[in-house]
Amino acid sequence: NKVRRLKRMKDMKKSKFIVLLLLFCLQPGFLAAQRAEAIRKDVLNPCLDKVLVVAHRGNWSIAPENSVAAIDSAIQMKVDIVEIDIRKTKDGQLVLMHDDTIDRTTNGTGKVKDKTLAEIKQLRLKDKDGRLTEHTVPTLEEALLAAKGQIMVNLDKAYNIFDDVYAILEKTGTADLVIMKGGHPVETVKREFGSYLDKVIYMPVVKIDDEKSVKVIEDYMEQLHPVAFELCYRNPSSTVPVRMERRLAGKSLIWYNTLWASLAGGHDDEFAKKDPDASYGYLINTLGARILQTDAPAYMLDYLRNKGWHD
Repeated sequence: NKVRRLKRMKDMKKSKFIVLLLLFCLQPGFLAAQRAEAIRKDVLNPCLDKVLVVAHRGNWSIAPENSVAAIDSAIQMKVDIVEIDIRKTKDGQLVLMHDDTIDRTTNGTGKVKDKTLAEIKQLRLKDKDGRLTEHTVPTLEEALLAAKGQIMVNLDKAYNIFDDVYAILEKTGTADLVIMKGGHPVETVKREFGSYLDKVIYMPVVKIDDEKSVKVIEDYMEQLHPVAFELCYRNPSSTVPVRMERRLAGKSLIWYNTLWASLAGGHDDEFAKKDPDASYGYLINTLGARILQTDAPAYMLDYLRNKGWHD
């Protein structure tokens, strides 16, 4: 009887442990962290069989570009990566801002580099139609904490100030969230950015309208073998994009931008509204794109989900 009682007690403790573990795993924070980890694994998978969506400056159809609200909206939509732009203030703080001035996106005027963080924090952001909102300019730290565990982040305009950026990544524990990019030759990147190449994902940006670009990509493949390339081309008749699909298939992911026609041979968001198969579908099926950056994340997600390319 005593042995049976002890066994029952052990079984009850084991059952309670399993229940507590399940409850923990169902917590929103745990699930969010699991999703972020899954996105990172996808980015690192050269044989990815789905398409990752990048929201350019966040989902600015809902909230001002480069705002925490735009990042939050992208997360809620289940976008995979959010692209944000970094600028440095007069007092050395890092904030989110695409332009070098605050004129277009806030109710202020002047250059970011001539303003202190305190001055910038007094401003209000404008929405896509130029109307003033209650949203303020976030710091890089605030943006990373909003994204942490839930989405990956592509940092633009950060290459030349990456020493400052990396200090924030360390402070917030978000280095594994970050994708950096740049348009420099591989030798320059190794010399200037080499100490960070094993700490964050680095993605070369290569314009592939002419034959010179082939050597740029070959140099990168030989020396760094990036997990992905951002490819840009203006000329729809260029043969290089199709050749790059064959060259990089199963080796590195291909990222295309559908923001403007000049970035993807005319296969942009505007064209996609008329014929998504000829725009998004062409980039995916013919040019091998597995990462697409868009200004229309909701529309793109609907298309990809209907085609079985996104969860």
